[in-house]
Amino acid sequence: MPAKSKAQQKAAGAALSAKRGDTPKSKLKGASKSMAESMSEKELEELAHTRRKSLPEKKG
Repeated sequence: MPAKSKAQQKAAGAALSAKRGDTPKSKLKGASKSMAESMSEKELEELAHTRRKSLPEKKG
């Protein structure tokens, strides 16, 4: 499932980083915090690796 916006892609990247232990989970807030808790590493990876070129900044 590809990301729908750049903001969603960034949040998934932050959640994935925390899930892998690269950044502390206490640094997460908002969407990235809930993504880290509710999604698997594979799902986060799919969202985070979406190409950003054609994505809007935020979904309208």
